[in-house]
Amino acid sequence: MTIRIAVLGASGYTGSELVRLLVRHPSAELVALTADSKAGRPMAEVYPQFAHLRLPTLTRIEDLDPAAVDVVFCALPHATTQVVLKDLIGRRGDLKVVDLSADFRLADPEAYAKWYGHAHQALDLQGEAVYGLAEIHRDRIKNARLVANPGCYTTTSLLPTIPLLKAGAIDPDEIVVDAKTGMSGAGRAAKEGMLFSEVAEGMHAYGVANHRHTAELDQEMSLAAGRPVQPTFTPHLAPMIRGIYATIYVRGTGAAGGADLHRILSEAYAAEPFVTVLPLGQVPQSRHVKGSNNVQIGVVPDRVTGRAIVLSTLDNLVKGASGQAIQNMNLVCGLPETTGLEQVALFP
Repeated sequence: MTIRIAVLGASGYTGSELVRLLVRHPSAELVALTADSKAGRPMAEVYPQFAHLRLPTLTRIEDLDPAAVDVVFCALPHATTQVVLKDLIGRRGDLKVVDLSADFRLADPEAYAKWYGHAHQALDLQGEAVYGLAEIHRDRIKNARLVANPGCYTTTSLLPTIPLLKAGAIDPDEIVVDAKTGMSGAGRAAKEGMLFSEVAEGMHAYGVANHRHTAELDQEMSLAAGRPVQPTFTPHLAPMIRGIYATIYVRGTGAAGGADLHRILSEAYAAEPFVTVLPLGQVPQSRHVKGSNNVQIGVVPDRVTGRAIVLSTLDNLVKGASGQAIQNMNLVCGLPETTGLEQVALFP
């Protein structure tokens, strides 16, 4: 089986990560790579690590023929993707799409308008999009035409909390997510605030109380709990290139303590190829998932009875973006979910 693939926005970090992973995917054929500002240039000129590969020359999105591809990965800025996909799917209705932007993650049009500041421009597509958290929505993803790849913060935070909310094991009103991400999460565009001298040897919070990923947390946690949930979420920028780490403070319901939460998570993910729940009390480290599609989760009982600390880490460019997108493509195309994603973390 050969899947003809186009990557839109191939010159960004998530786009290049898609290329890195897809060139080793046994069923993938990269037939188109777009990057409007770098159109006409070889991919190896933009990313020299691909110099030994024969890849398509970067082109403009307008030059993409949807009839020539089976699957499109969109690694474009939010608000751009909805317009592009409306056109592409309008020209080819059976096109399969995995969108790495935020454009289709929120099911409620009013929530999208609130968090992104404008009305959605492809409401029909928004209504059919499936939230691409594979471990949670696997069955729906398999039949999807459009998969909305989750954000990196939300993937890190939802995988540990959704099973606990579904089991009624934690208080939905007592969830605090304290998360840190590496610099690559800010993208490749030149920004003064992202200069080495601006971010090295320090750390800071940003988007405090209003980060857009909060809307995804609200949506998916509420779905899992069967009632409205509004967690406290604070993201931080850490002086590292890759990785994301969430420290999540929860309170168990009834007599549920750390050991009970650990058991629920261990059972929920026992058969999952990309999620590892560490022994009770063991703390995960972001360096142990770098470059892989793996997630590590730890549970530590708090010193206060009934409270627990749940820790979760993944590579923001792989499981937090491009790796998860390929995992979703595998599901959509009927391939084994792990195809092309079985690389072990790079350490040290």
